[in-house]
Amino acid sequence: MERDKMNNTWTRRDFLAATAITGGALLATRLSSYTALAASESSWPKLPPVKVHVVFAGRTGDAYLTRPTEELDRFKNYFAELEKKLGDIRFVGGDEIPPAEPPAVAAKLKDADALLIVHLSGHGGDAPVLSRLIDVGLPTALFSQPFSGHGWMYFPQWHKARKPVVLLPSSNWDDIEKVVTLFRAPAWMKQTRILAVGGPHGTASACSAEAVKAKFGADLVTIPNERVMEAMKAVDPKDAEAEAEEYWIRPARKIVEPTREEIIESARMFLGVRNLMIQEKAQAICSVHCMGNPRGCLTFSKLNDLGLVGACEGDIDSTLTMLLFGYAFRVPGFISDPVIDIARNAMIHFHCTSATKMDGPSGTRLPFTIRTQTDTRGGVALEVENRVGQPVTCAKLVDLNTMLVVTGKITGTSTSPLACRTQFAQTVPDARRLFLNWGADAIKGDVMTLLHRVVFYGDYRKQLEDLGDLMGFKVVEESA
Repeated sequence: MERDKMNNTWTRRDFLAATAITGGALLATRLSSYTALAASESSWPKLPPVKVHVVFAGRTGDAYLTRPTEELDRFKNYFAELEKKLGDIRFVGGDEIPPAEPPAVAAKLKDADALLIVHLSGHGGDAPVLSRLIDVGLPTALFSQPFSGHGWMYFPQWHKARKPVVLLPSSNWDDIEKVVTLFRAPAWMKQTRILAVGGPHGTASACSAEAVKAKFGADLVTIPNERVMEAMKAVDPKDAEAEAEEYWIRPARKIVEPTREEIIESARMFLGVRNLMIQEKAQAICSVHCMGNPRGCLTFSKLNDLGLVGACEGDIDSTLTMLLFGYAFRVPGFISDPVIDIARNAMIHFHCTSATKMDGPSGTRLPFTIRTQTDTRGGVALEVENRVGQPVTCAKLVDLNTMLVVTGKITGTSTSPLACRTQFAQTVPDARRLFLNWGADAIKGDVMTLLHRVVFYGDYRKQLEDLGDLMGFKVVEESA
């Protein structure tokens, strides 16, 4: 088969027609092989459900500024339904203070990942009873409805003291779910292992394995690129062909520059990295060798589709950002080399690595074209068509203590030959201020460290404030 002489492009139909001569038996073999590969991915070690200890604080009954007794059963039913809905949260405890004594309840918290206090009544003092529970140090949410007493006035003291507490003075029970899902991040980060191929790259604190462990409890492990290459070579070429055919070639809108063999080789790299990560019990990987042969673009793209993290250029700050968002909000990130356009009041994002499931692992894949990697005009990369009108959050955690953020909506996609393959623009509050305030004086580092940001589907501006309270980082609006 020859390529179209006018545009040097193969469509998916061309690719499939060119391989039809291999016969149905070989196709069946590939499908069987891919089914086995998919099964092995589903057996990737999963992080355990997060245990949230529930405490009901205050008396109930028919009294002034006191929640009714029947509300306890309503809460218990609500938590049971929420547990079923989320699937990765387990509500435990259910202690009522009184009659339970705070020291006895505090002792039970050692087996929990997080604490949820439902404030039912109480007026005065500096809340010493609840302080006993707060001081245990677990990530905590306190839900206090209107007419639950005047004790709410003393709760902000914990926020001012930078305790890991989110305060929810709200009549909307849905606000509980929004915070409970955030508990996944601090709990799962403690069980996370990050592989940095060739070493991490980014801000000083983020590059320190000791600092990352102290801040989040995660293990940051440097491995040589030779281990990736060895893992790749150990992959059966037939498995790589099945992976390439079923996950990339068949679903692609079209294939422009790369050959079939190059796509198969990239798929082989993914399978090698997958096997290495399973062996290492890792949830994330970043590499300074991602522009070698083969490129890391397809490998990282699929890892992000699976709800794991693959990050370009060894960018450890972006890796950590993607882990936090993935755990808290269940969405992958798109690492971007952004540029600013004040004429359109926009920030334009582009890169050659992109998840195709930007709504999350259970979402529908976005349309994509298989291209070369722009910088080197070689390898295999993706041109993904993002959803116009989609709210997005552009963010980056830097030095483990500051989350830079800009929210907006996708206004359009483009295919400029001057930029990386996947391109889209988002609205910003003020493009000129964003340009002048880039980095918000929080980033010290080289070009990549100052440049990279990560884009996520969804507006998480408010929830990031809550996540920062739970995990000890501040949130800075970069366009302010």
